[in-house]
Amino acid sequence: MDRVSRETPNGVDGAGRKSDFDKSPFAGITVSETPIGAAARRASEVLHANTDVRMQKLTKRRVMTIANQKGGVGKTTTTVNLAAALALQGLSVLVVDLDPQGNASTALGVDHRAETPSTYELLLGEIKIRDAIQRSPHSNLMYCVPATIDLAGAEIELVSMVAREGRLKTALNDSVLDELQIDFVMIDCPPSLGLLTVNALVAAEEVLIPIQCEYYALEGVGQLLRNIALVQAHLNPALHVSTVLLTMYDGRTKLADQVADEVRTHFGDAVLKAVIPRSVKVSEAPGYGMTVLDYDPGSRGAMSYLDAGRELVVRSPGDPVGSGR
Repeated sequence: MDRVSRETPNGVDGAGRKSDFDKSPFAGITVSETPIGAAARRASEVLHANTDVRMQKLTKRRVMTIANQKGGVGKTTTTVNLAAALALQGLSVLVVDLDPQGNASTALGVDHRAETPSTYELLLGEIKIRDAIQRSPHSNLMYCVPATIDLAGAEIELVSMVAREGRLKTALNDSVLDELQIDFVMIDCPPSLGLLTVNALVAAEEVLIPIQCEYYALEGVGQLLRNIALVQAHLNPALHVSTVLLTMYDGRTKLADQVADEVRTHFGDAVLKAVIPRSVKVSEAPGYGMTVLDYDPGSRGAMSYLDAGRELVVRSPGDPVGSGR
């Protein structure tokens, strides 16, 4: 029987014949091209992100509300993963959790048990924002003002208060944000158009609308745009829809492409080129108190959010679009 030397180059045996390995389906495949190798390479790219964007430190803090009255479109997922993507690029980010479910707080790994200083006390004026800010254990550049279950009653309590629509804006005008050199404030809204969402719209200059690539994608967006127009007219003239992000994209279906085309036609340049795919890893990450960039940095979902974060930084806030439609 012919024997192949371990030192024989290119898998050729002593008789000049190819070895059995080179006849296998794995012949010619490098380690980096295997699924595991490719995922490891992508993870390294995420964890050691290109530093070109790091140099573009913002000259002015950007305050962005992530809103869509339709539930299940990826508001919280988008908020925390974009925050993680921005932090990886060297920008300091504060996430303000205005959803009583507190899912953003969970994903960022911060404490939001009952009696924890939170957005509830902040809106009622009982504490200052410096008393509620927590640093995320996942990054020295990520901070969060958590939400507790107490926030569920805030809508009712705010009704009788003076300047009820602008209480979050007042709270954000605090020197602690300058001390922490916060570049981005991202406000995660509940899936409704009540006083909590109105506070978020008054406090921000930009609105990011996540839209899922599924049936009824634009359902509810029309009412949100009308509310934005009302806030713009009466409470916050600087408010505008600067960004639209397509989420839950499934490239195997024609429907996803049709919805994407419809959204791009409606919102034009406000739609990011980066699209977030439907991903199991993105869905699993919050269960471990992590963003997808921490949970599986080599996954398609993590790479997509990193691309979206880079695009968000390099593009200007843009002109008002969509708010008057």
